[in-house]
Amino acid sequence: MPNKYIDKILRSRVYDVAIKTPLEHAQVLSEKFENNVFLKREDFQPVFSFKLRGAYNKIDLLSDSAKKKGIIASSAGNHAQGVAMSAQKHKIKATIVMPKTTPKIKVEAVKKLGAKVILFGDDYDSAHNHSLDIAKKEDLTFIHPYDDPDVIAGQGTIGMEILSQHPEPIDTIFVPVGGGGLIAGIAAYVKYVRPEIKVIGVEAEDSACLAAAMKAGKRTTLKEVGIFADGVAVKIIGKLPFKLCQEYVDEVITVKTDEICAAIKDVYDCTRSIVEPAGALSVAGIRKYVNKTKCKNKNLIGINSGANINFDRLRHIAERSEIGEQKEALFAVKLPEKSGTFKAFCQDLKERSITEFNYRYSSPENAQVFVGVRLNSLSEKSEITKELNKKAYKVIDLTNNEVAKLHLRYMIGGKATGIENERVFRFQFPERPKALLRFLNLIGGRWNISLFHYRNHGAAYGRVLVGIQVPIQDNQKFNKFIKDLGYVFHEETDNPGYQLFL
Repeated sequence: MPNKYIDKILRSRVYDVAIKTPLEHAQVLSEKFENNVFLKREDFQPVFSFKLRGAYNKIDLLSDSAKKKGIIASSAGNHAQGVAMSAQKHKIKATIVMPKTTPKIKVEAVKKLGAKVILFGDDYDSAHNHSLDIAKKEDLTFIHPYDDPDVIAGQGTIGMEILSQHPEPIDTIFVPVGGGGLIAGIAAYVKYVRPEIKVIGVEAEDSACLAAAMKAGKRTTLKEVGIFADGVAVKIIGKLPFKLCQEYVDEVITVKTDEICAAIKDVYDCTRSIVEPAGALSVAGIRKYVNKTKCKNKNLIGINSGANINFDRLRHIAERSEIGEQKEALFAVKLPEKSGTFKAFCQDLKERSITEFNYRYSSPENAQVFVGVRLNSLSEKSEITKELNKKAYKVIDLTNNEVAKLHLRYMIGGKATGIENERVFRFQFPERPKALLRFLNLIGGRWNISLFHYRNHGAAYGRVLVGIQVPIQDNQKFNKFIKDLGYVFHEETDNPGYQLFL
């Protein structure tokens, strides 16, 4: 199998539109991780993403008759721009189906490259299925974002460049994984030329379709995928990429949202460039790999796969990066309700910096506070917990509690009284005009809403925390109602953050 891909990679004409991106020595990251870290800067491509390579290679190899009829693709951003630019180069008519939730900046970028844009559905799967229907109806060639040998070969040119740019020993290459086209192409080339190099895939923990497939030994469809790293939010690994990954990929690492945010900050601190969440996966993987293996002085390469990010998402990323770097911890602490308690509590923290403190009077005996503390080392969080417990404080660690990080820290105001039969849910809904109003129309009316918090994070999906009063006799009817709404949701009624503060 690899010989076919090697030939395709060597014959690829991606450089008609793409550039040979630099492989930069990341001095700051090298010192931080105590290894020699190099970044492959695919964010330097004309469309700020590696996707241009695969799209162009596929389109370039189409027959004249196929080019004359036109092409179609589905994408929420990077693949769309790659297809549009490639079609423009070949003077081919291109149609791109994009979800209605796609940020305006990405839609406009595709239009400026001359492609026709159709907005359809709230997610990639809906747009993808619609594009296939149009392709069949209008006899257009569908340009798949990853499950195509020519697309895989186009992405494989990155592996070819890396080996020519770094002839010295390479220990490990870390590659972001969505549908698998990028890692399949890189692994096919690297393992054929220099099989001693490890190739490790890095996935967002909540969209780890390759990790699931590797574990099961077959392609596995995830029930739902996380929305933060939208560039790799794929439910099932590609058929062709999975065959190559099974043979040539050494390991798959999964990382959390906070770790991705920390990696975005790592890249910025090192390069003064901002990559998108999917583009930072490789650096998040390097950090986790180094912490796990304790390796030193190894040559580690990460693929900066893209930099198409909405500016307003940076606020959310900055907030979460401190936790991702393990520089901040969040605690719920019960204090005696008496004068001088807060001063004593600060003294018991031994002059550690407090990043956040939320409190409201709730009873004459005890005060429940939500506190953020800056950390100086990885072990300090457990040290703080032990020290406070010794001082007879009751402490609960909320650092990894999603409700606390997404909602609680922005809405603490004390417990309400007289609220009966309250159930609390965390929802995700497509972020588009009137989406919040539609959500309220669907959820409201039949049962009383007793708590509501929504915050726009600049992403394709909004996040809401809702409290609803449901009489015990209505629970069965309500459970059916909430499932039929069609939104991704998680019940948080037993969440300790809610129980303590709301």
